[in-house]
Amino acid sequence: MHRDEASARVLASARTGQGWAFAVLWTELSPAVAAYARGQGAREPDDLTSEVFLAAFTRLAEFSGDAAAFRSFVFTIAHHRVVDERRRRARRPEGVPFESADDARQDTSAEDAVLERVATERTVELLADLSDDQREVLLLRLVADLTVPQVAELTGRRPGAVKALQRRGLDVLRRRMGDGRVAVQGGPAIAGVR
Repeated sequence: MHRDEASARVLASARTGQGWAFAVLWTELSPAVAAYARGQGAREPDDLTSEVFLAAFTRLAEFSGDAAAFRSFVFTIAHHRVVDERRRRARRPEGVPFESADDARQDTSAEDAVLERVATERTVELLADLSDDQREVLLLRLVADLTVPQVAELTGRRPGAVKALQRRGLDVLRRRMGDGRVAVQGGPAIAGVR
């Protein structure tokens, strides 16, 4: 079965409430949504991801389109949830942040924990050098894998503005990395993302 046909079948099955289809959609999209939420500074990215999919699955009857349109639909909801969280945090004082190092329920090795923490800290450090707009555009383009027109529609910008923010953001990251190339873990360098 062709990938587009398989995607159409999964979406059609999800619309009729078939659990296996929801599981497929979750498995395919939730890691990217969680990464987007983390990159946008969400306090509880996993909880936000769950909220996004609950909203998407609840509103599935009003959705029409193919797999790419569904991906855009899901990230539109994620974007709105991140904005809502920022507004809530601005209105409420901060609580004590969760420190994973103090949580005895973890079962990962110390080595894995250190490597993950170093990678996360480095990523957060690199993202901190970007403007909010640049960070948002790069996360939507690279993590969410949305097209320039989809990002433009989602953020209310023109495609040219999205491209400019992307280019300036990548320039900042290149300078910060020092060698003119920003590597994506598990993928090629993104020196020329279009």
